[in-house]
Amino acid sequence: MADALGNSFLIIVLPLYIASGEISLAGIAGTEIQLAGIGGFVLRKETLIGVALSLFGLLNSFGQPFTGRWSDRLGRRRAFVLGGLALFGIGSAAYPFAGSYWTVLLARAMQGIGAAFTVPATVALINDYAESDSERGGNFGVYNTLRLLGFGSGPIVAGIVVTGGLAAEGVVTYDLAGLAVSGFDAAFAVAALGAVVSVALVVLFIEDPPEAADAASKDLSIAIRDPDGRGLDSVFVLGVGTFLMATTIALFATLEGPIRARLDESTFFFSVQFAAVTLANVVFQVPVGRASDRHGRRPFVVAGFAVLIPSVFVQGIVTDPWLMLGARFLQGVAVALVFAPSLALAGDLAGERGSGTTLSVLTMAFGFGVAVGPLASGVLYNVGSFGTPFFFGAVLSALALALVYSQVEETLPASAAR
Repeated sequence: MADALGNSFLIIVLPLYIASGEISLAGIAGTEIQLAGIGGFVLRKETLIGVALSLFGLLNSFGQPFTGRWSDRLGRRRAFVLGGLALFGIGSAAYPFAGSYWTVLLARAMQGIGAAFTVPATVALINDYAESDSERGGNFGVYNTLRLLGFGSGPIVAGIVVTGGLAAEGVVTYDLAGLAVSGFDAAFAVAALGAVVSVALVVLFIEDPPEAADAASKDLSIAIRDPDGRGLDSVFVLGVGTFLMATTIALFATLEGPIRARLDESTFFFSVQFAAVTLANVVFQVPVGRASDRHGRRPFVVAGFAVLIPSVFVQGIVTDPWLMLGARFLQGVAVALVFAPSLALAGDLAGERGSGTTLSVLTMAFGFGVAVGPLASGVLYNVGSFGTPFFFGAVLSALALALVYSQVEETLPASAAR
């Protein structure tokens, strides 16, 4: 939760920071990019913001299969978590010293690499701690709730820290014993503090379970085809679906300026809308996870993708800030229906595959979607209209529903339902 709060701070703060003028965009903003065969477009700040937000997820995602497999081979999850948190904290502390867009990207890259070490080892620990399949969904629900509580509250707190109040506008300057500290620097300090608190908690309370050491001898391959020849592998399909779902979540972040102008709203209200997805997850993750232990994983995953389609589509057409808030909350309900049951289903199948390797498919996919979403949103907004990114997201949601409905099979036997 502490780590996620620090990360979500930056999703709100970085767009403001890059657009504030404190970061040099000389030679970048306004550059015309030619795309072979289809013309070109001029780089706007929205696209540069999308690149900065996406870099974290790209490095996080591409690194996770390797770090997850590495943690399976070594059987040492705790060391990976601590190393990743340290890198994330250093990256957060580096932002106040960044004078150019390129140094911002360097700090963001360090954070992405840190997350690549932390995330797969963490979810593998959660899976290793489960004593049976009948409690795995509930365990992932608790974990996701705490993490998303941090991720959901971070943007709200970030808006307050940067501007100095609930309804304030502009960047505040704090007077700390005669030292002037900008709202940006204060936000970066909170993000770094989140990593420090996380390191302390892991050092004090977390140990590697025996199952982690046993994983070193397991088959660490990632299957695409179902081993029984009945189509695509369920974990692979859930990974694809998770990627598409995460992409739709992240479409929103890049368009802070256009959304605020369209809806005539404050930075704080935009932060609340952004956080609504994760706050809905806080409410529903645990009950959904526990229900999937009783009634099966697949029905919840299918229902989640069905709800995701209209919740994303409507964000491209609403003109009222409260309707946008409702759409974002409904999208959060959809994510809650998908995420914990998907992790539990993958955990059910981990077996000889290794927890770190198997679960990294989903965590990698989520991080990759979070990375691609802002970049896709910036580009689609450049070449289309306001609603184009959200209409694109609705199509992705429909594709995910079709794949999951046709390819994913239930993992809990009927006898496990109670």
